[in-house]
Amino acid sequence: MKDGTRLVYSSDQGRICPGCGKPVAGCACARSKTSESGDGIVRVRRESKGRGGKTVTVVVGVPLAGEALRSLAGELKRRCGTGGTVKEGNIEIQGDHADLLVAELQKRGYVVKRAGG
Repeated sequence: MKDGTRLVYSSDQGRICPGCGKPVAGCACARSKTSESGDGIVRVRRESKGRGGKTVTVVVGVPLAGEALRSLAGELKRRCGTGGTVKEGNIEIQGDHADLLVAELQKRGYVVKRAGG
């Protein structure tokens, strides 16, 4: 791009990282940001905004990446007996399971706080 604009999305590769210009899936700078940033506290919050009224419990700040994060998400989903996903380094569990997730993460040795109201 010679006019100084950045490529944000490519139909061939999907979303493009603004930092390095590589596809988000293969971006090295995003992985380094998530592992370095954070204060070591895992935060659990409940969200329903933008989800058609459905409640989702979001776990933010888990100091894991890649397959380890997906594995933890799978164990938490089984513990809650519900579905969920991992998006942008955050674990999303369907339903309001904040108390159960806080207890489970503390049992696993994480420093956990409830976030939000």
